[in-house]
Amino acid sequence: MSEPSAVAFVPARSGSERVTNKNIRPLAGHPLLAYAIETARRSGCFERVVVSTDSEGIADVARWYGADVPFLRPPEYATSTSPDIEWLAYTLEQLEERYDLFALIRATNPFRGPDVVRRGLAQLLETSEADSIRAVERVKQHPGKMWLLSDDARTMLPLLDQSDLDVAWHAGQYQALPEVYVQNSALEIAWTRVVTETGTREGEVLAPFVTQDLEGFNVDDEDDWERAERLVARGEAALPTIDRPPYTPSA
Repeated sequence: MSEPSAVAFVPARSGSERVTNKNIRPLAGHPLLAYAIETARRSGCFERVVVSTDSEGIADVARWYGADVPFLRPPEYATSTSPDIEWLAYTLEQLEERYDLFALIRATNPFRGPDVVRRGLAQLLETSEADSIRAVERVKQHPGKMWLLSDDARTMLPLLDQSDLDVAWHAGQYQALPEVYVQNSALEIAWTRVVTETGTREGEVLAPFVTQDLEGFNVDDEDDWERAERLVARGEAALPTIDRPPYTPSA
């Protein structure tokens, strides 16, 4: 049996409310977007790496680093509240080629690396019952220790009902609590059929792809950006190697 075909999508809309021009902001000499493209390319998993953007400027950067930008994303699919399923369904429909699988490789996870993608794809192919995999990591702040304040903020109740427990989670040690995982944005891979069959990007059965250490590190705000710079400067985190000169507007 032949290997299923796969396409990598790197979403990169213009505008960022918490980190200005995040996708094309330089980190260690190259724009953040470049590391996602290089991760997808070096993984060897995809017939094509496609950047979905609403900006011609971002498209130029993407092409410089070896990605395809066959068309721009419509503005209505590029707002700060646009769900991924909108641009994803649009892009899959507009592409001339059809693929069995698609991956979302976001620019916001610079320390993920090609091996993560290879591991994720292998896991999905080995999990026949799954529609998709999604990257997750064990939570540091457990929901069992979270609270909801009353309207006047004078009292509070646990977020999760714990009345039937011998020892409430909020009164116990972290090590004694049930393991809970939170999604990060490092990787998603799914069968393309789920988009048309379920109207979602993940389908009905998700398999957990558990990231380790900095694989799930996400640049979400300025504090994250500063930490990413420190990690790289100290040699505590590695970025995918890029074998071409940095993009310049005149390139």
